Amino acid sequence: MSKQNQWVVGVNAVASAVVNDAEHVHEVLIDGGSRNARLTEIEDNARRRGIEVRKVSAQALDGVAGGVRHQGVAARYAAAKTWEESELPALVEAAAGKALLLVLDGVQDPHNLGACLRSAAAAGATAVVIPKDKSATVNATVRKTSAGAADRLPVVAVTNLSRALRDLQKLGVWIYGLAGEAEASLYALDLRGNVALVLGGEADGLRRLTREHCDGLAKIPMPGDIESLNVSVAAGVTLFEAVRQRAG
Repeated sequence: MSKQNQWVVGVNAVASAVVNDAEHVHEVLIDGGSRNARLTEIEDNARRRGIEVRKVSAQALDGVAGGVRHQGVAARYAAAKTWEESELPALVEAAAGKALLLVLDGVQDPHNLGACLRSAAAAGATAVVIPKDKSATVNATVRKTSAGAADRLPVVAVTNLSRALRDLQKLGVWIYGLAGEAEASLYALDLRGNVALVLGGEADGLRRLTREHCDGLAKIPMPGDIESLNVSVAAGVTLFEAVRQRAG
């Protein structure tokens, strides 16, 4: 695992980080020339939590914001831990035959990724696997949406998703993909052992190569007149079906 820093900017984003995740906020920079009451509130909250606050120029904030509208405030924030692909076998082994992995094939909206991580953490998932390319990364938005799950749950970014699925199969993990056109129902699957649940991205669903590396495809039965669910909702339904089966 490795850890880096990132800058979070904007009144709402920084205020949320200070109040909800103070232990990961290293310092707050505030425009010394501003008289904005919200900035005063952020400063007071940060100081109460032992976070260093520095008054700087607007130009200094421009420099760390990288072109994003900062509204007079920025926070240096610890990025989420990065798990290496090589650590997956140990995570599966430690689960002692009950590994539950969520694999997201190209979820690009950070809010959706954060919501998926939150559901995965609530379901006691072993890890979440995402591709390094064509996927949202675990940034400040994801961490906020995940309600802290991004820091508690291993999120493994892999170079080649198809290869990662093959490697999981060699470890005794059954791979099930969710696809609306599948004939089998999610509720007919046996999800009690080592299982990886694979969901596609918002626009295209599962990619062809990802489908080909699944042991089976299944759908969430939807009697209503809706073609598909939001990926984060589908992830929650799927994960908690596994939880239900494992509780029996």
